[in-house]
Parts: sequence; C-alpha cells; structure tokens
Amino acid sequence: MTSKEVFQQFVPPNAVSYCNKLYEKLGFEFKIKKARQTKLGDYRYDHEIDRHIISVNNNLNTYSFLVTFLHEVAHLVAFKKHGNRIMPHGVEWKKCFKEVAQPMLTPDVFDERVLVALNKYFSNPKASSCSDPTLYNILRKFDSAPSLQLKDIQVGEDFRFNKRIFRKLEKKRTRSVCLEIKTGRKYAIAEIAEISRLI
Repeated sequence: MTSKEVFQQFVPPNAVSYCNKLYEKLGFEFKIKKARQTKLGDYRYDHEIDRHIISVNNNLNTYSFLVTFLHEVAHLVAFKKHGNRIMPHGVEWKKCFKEVAQPMLTPDVFDERVLVALNKYFSNPKASSCSDPTLYNILRKFDSAPSLQLKDIQVGEDFRFNKRIFRKLEKKRTRSVCLEIKTGRKYAIAEIAEISRLI
C-alpha cells in the first residue's frame, strides 16, 4: 500500500495530497497505532538510527486524525529548525504548528463547526486538542460511536476510569471531585475524561 493510499483511509479527501507531500518532503517513519489511552499520537527522534518517527492512533475520526497528524509533524519541523533544546509545546512548536496547519484550515477540508473551533484554538495551541474542551467536544461529534464522558453522568453515579472504579461526588467548572471506591481517596478528574458505566 502506498503512503497516499494510507492517508486516503484516515484523513479528509482534500487533505490527502498535502499530508502525503509532508510525508515525502520530511522523510519520517509513519506508524498507525492501535488506540492508546494516554495519547492520540506522538513524535520521537531515534538517535541510533537517525530516524524521525510519527505515530497516530487508528481509531480517530478523519478530522481528529488530521489534527493529530499535523500536531506531530509540527514537532518534527520544530526539531529540525531548533534542535531538542526547546520546550515540547513552547513558542517554537506553536509557530510551527500554525504554519503546518494553515493550508488545511479551509471549508474544503474541515466541517465549518470544526473550522471555527480550530481557528480559535490556533490563537494559542495547547499541548493536545483534548486540552481544549470546545475543540475536543466538536471533534467528538464526528466519531462513529461517541464515547461516554464524565460530564455525561450524574453526581452520585459510579463509573470506571483507567480500570478503577469511582463515584462522582461534586462537579466543579471543568473537573469533578470523584471518590475512588477501593482506596477512599478523592481525585479531581476532567469532565471530558472518557469513562465507562459499570455493568
């Protein structure tokens, strides 16, 4: 399968050529990974083999996949321009992310709702699209089976999160105070955290 055929499976149609050009121009190893709980994608440079490696989770909808892919490509571009002595999500990366993403910020690529949220997000990009509740929630609307979030359940309900069982005690602004049943400890968990109901 060619790189272009891979992108055809995972990004919006009008983004395929651009993503493939980035891949060919920058010369990195690209891996499609099974869903990971802790990250949507990553970038790393392997010194031993002098190779840049980017991976993106295979369970993302096309818009989320594209945003994540561009996020990781921006890390590579920032590394090439500035070396490894910069903050991972500092001003250099933010500038590179904006530059890499700019050609894709059009109605031909993104749904209008996503585009509005992205333009706002790019005024000061966060370390992850998940860190921006507005963008994250709009991107989620395009999932084939939207996941359950902590904000979707009531105070007093029990739920499973990271293989542990909690009870939602009190809702704050963007987080909720939750009690871990096994230990009796309380944690502040983000309202947009993905959870599952107890069966």
